[in-house]
Amino acid sequence: MKKTLLIILLISFQSFSQGKFLTKTGILNFEASVPSFEEVAATNNSVTAILNTENGEFAALALVKGFRFQNALMEEHFNENYAETSKFPKATFKGNLVDFSLSEIETETQIKIEGELSFHGETKKIENISATIQKKGSTITLKGNFKVLASDFNIKIPKVVKNKLSNEVLVSFDLKLIQN
Repeated sequence: MKKTLLIILLISFQSFSQGKFLTKTGILNFEASVPSFEEVAATNNSVTAILNTENGEFAALALVKGFRFQNALMEEHFNENYAETSKFPKATFKGNLVDFSLSEIETETQIKIEGELSFHGETKKIENISATIQKKGSTITLKGNFKVLASDFNIKIPKVVKNKLSNEVLVSFDLKLIQN
């Protein structure tokens, strides 16, 4: 299934020449913690992402079951009750690096990203994602973060845990894309 999704991501790009950078080991974190309660955070170390440096198109795919929590019970609740991974197995982002120019990223450079995030059967436009980008040899490193609301993705937080789980979720990413 992951190979099929990667092929779909690749097809979404119209030109693949020398400007294609790819990773299958990107890191995606999220945190929805509330002070004074147990940390609600997870990491996924197998995110697939692709960047077309000719036009700044960017896409990423994460299998939602790939998120790992420190607490196994929390991970189980996340997969069964919140993310409903049996119905919604993947999260995707498709967008663009704003005003992107490959020739301007020899040193770490601030950049903005915008696009659409699809998660839990909902798609939302995300704008002004702050990120840093740097190219060293045949590797581009792209790091950043943004905030989303669980309620925007139809995630229902039960009243019994509403004070222990934030509706505001901080999402961060660290991608080392290799030229193909």
